[in-house]
Amino acid sequence: MRHIDVFNGDADGLCALHQLRLAEPADAELVTGLKREIELLARVRACADCAVTVLDISLDRNRAALERLLAEGARVRWFDHHYAGDVPAHPRLEAHIDCSPSTCTSILVDRHLGGRFRRWAVVAAFGDSLRGPALELAAALGLDETRIETLRALGEALNYNAYGETEADVLIHPRALYRVLHAYEDPVDFAAREPIVAALIDRCRADLAAARAVAPAYADERCALYRLPDEPWARRVHGTFAHRLASDDPKRAYAVVRVRADRTFSVSVRAPRGADALCRRFPNGGGRATAAGIDGLPAERLEEFVRSFRALDWCEEPSR
Repeated sequence: MRHIDVFNGDADGLCALHQLRLAEPADAELVTGLKREIELLARVRACADCAVTVLDISLDRNRAALERLLAEGARVRWFDHHYAGDVPAHPRLEAHIDCSPSTCTSILVDRHLGGRFRRWAVVAAFGDSLRGPALELAAALGLDETRIETLRALGEALNYNAYGETEADVLIHPRALYRVLHAYEDPVDFAAREPIVAALIDRCRADLAAARAVAPAYADERCALYRLPDEPWARRVHGTFAHRLASDDPKRAYAVVRVRADRTFSVSVRAPRGADALCRRFPNGGGRATAAGIDGLPAERLEEFVRSFRALDWCEEPSR
């Protein structure tokens, strides 16, 4: 049987696939890309004897390609935590989709595998800015503070590497990065032995320093908005900067807007809730409740986005 693995190139997609293939080895074709390359399933040409595994990309954004693959006779298994819309009922589709804000795709795979390779789920959760769930998983493993810090830094580095407009913006393409890390069952060993990890951490630190020097274009007690230039460092650190802002003050909402070479805008939103609902109002927008984005926001709709972002009530819902 022909196996095809389709996965987001960020920390969550990498670690989700790695867990699955540690448990279920297969000589699979790899289809992946940078963070904003969401419509990956359109690249797949399947057949009746194909098994397609999809991880950490929105079913809603890949619906037409999924329907095509199912019609061609492929079997599809899907793990994801982004907005999916209506999930098709089909005998050859196995869907593991959970959009709750405290989960990520690697946590779904961890549940599916009964925690067999949980350290990689910890890495992914940290990379996806899910600090609370990451610490809960780490506690279940009995990890000490040194190992937890190693997994946190690794998760952020893997996630950082997925951002950029082209392969030239990043140190290593996610496909190549997956092949390097897939040789390691223990992420602590991977972080200690592979020079690419230290290189990513150092470069991320420098890019974050550049982003921290940018003053917000708008800020109040509920939210803040930053505008970054179309520079390589900004293209790389865009998402990581948004994650770091939200981690520093999780009760506040943040938007990081970056102009692109084609004069459209990339937008990352981090918020206590409702980030995905806001971003889905605009073309190519989506994500999850606490972290979402827009790919290629038209320049003529930027002010509409800014008004909508500022107008929303970002305060956390009161506990009941």
